[in-house]
Amino acid sequence: MEVEIVKFDNLGRGIGYLNDKIIFVPKTVPGDIVTVNIKTDQKKYSIGTIKEIVKPSKLRQNAICPYFSKCGGCDLMHISLSNALEYKLEKVNSLLKKIKITEQVKNIIKCEKSINYRNKISLKVFNGEIGFYENNSHNLVPIQKCLICDEKINELIKKLKVLNIKNGEIVIRSNYKHELILIIYSEDELGNYDTLINEYLIIGIIKNDKLIYGDDYFIENVNNYLFKVSYNSFFQVNPFMCSKLFDLVKEYTEYSQNILDLYCGVGTLGIVASNKTKHVLGVEIIPNAIKDANLNKNFNGLKNAEFICADTGEIINKITNSFDTIILDPPRSGVSHEILKQIMNAKIEKIIYISCEPQTLVRDLSIILSDYKISYFTLLDMFVNTEHVESFVVLKHL
Repeated sequence: MEVEIVKFDNLGRGIGYLNDKIIFVPKTVPGDIVTVNIKTDQKKYSIGTIKEIVKPSKLRQNAICPYFSKCGGCDLMHISLSNALEYKLEKVNSLLKKIKITEQVKNIIKCEKSINYRNKISLKVFNGEIGFYENNSHNLVPIQKCLICDEKINELIKKLKVLNIKNGEIVIRSNYKHELILIIYSEDELGNYDTLINEYLIIGIIKNDKLIYGDDYFIENVNNYLFKVSYNSFFQVNPFMCSKLFDLVKEYTEYSQNILDLYCGVGTLGIVASNKTKHVLGVEIIPNAIKDANLNKNFNGLKNAEFICADTGEIINKITNSFDTIILDPPRSGVSHEILKQIMNAKIEKIIYISCEPQTLVRDLSIILSDYKISYFTLLDMFVNTEHVESFVVLKHL
């Protein structure tokens, strides 16, 4: 049966109606008329896949990636970059309306690169084939390259079969020098990786969290700040937009005196914010990340920053009014209700909330806004060609 796609949902899937029931169809565009195969049929909704595009939408364009129709990675390569930016703004504003914020976010900072921007890729390996899973499945789509990844990563992907891995996962990370780290999770015995080392700038190989060659970290440079990043520590996947994010952090902490940087990772935001402040305290629960953060403050010649390994919830209990600014950059799951309440009880003057997941951000804002108001809100197109978007929000105490 034919379905007309009427809009996108918050995951970048097309929405239509079939037999008076909502149906979600990935890889479709509002205005498409398609026939579908039903993959999931629930009482209130269905999930389908495209069987045939009967009439393409005027918004539809040909995706430049040969794997787009099946790969579960990029969501929006079948529309223009400008339409994708509009979608991201509309998505965030729609979520904000649900918590009765009617003032729209109007700005999204564009990325100057739409392809070859990612410095990290996670590949699945099944029966010797290397690639990504299809949408909502464990069916592997073998690939030779990923267009949104660093070109040196793509060169390496083509040669990974020399490792003789049959099943597992391979993560590749790159830095500003295009140096590469290979992180392998597999029970298979590795093949001869010397050929890869001789051909590519591979500075480290880690298998099942054990270093087997080189170093288990890399050095990244953004806006002339140097950062040591362990192989399993978080770092922004888009260095071009990371630079823009750093600019925002620097601007909106310019007049802060004492900053608490929660979920600080390897210390990036706290280090950037320390430029004119008296003191920065960074808190992170991952030991390796804190080791890196303390090295990074030394790399950048800082005397006014310290980083400690601790649970955020425990630190918040000990917080005092000596902090005038908190930076929050939590994982996709957001900040727990308990920690938010503890932050609000401290009556800290300014909260800077950075989020890669609008739904949990809006959930948390619904609590924070009882005592705070939004003074600045922008989006950053950190994840080009996907439905994901980064939010940067500055909140001031009422």
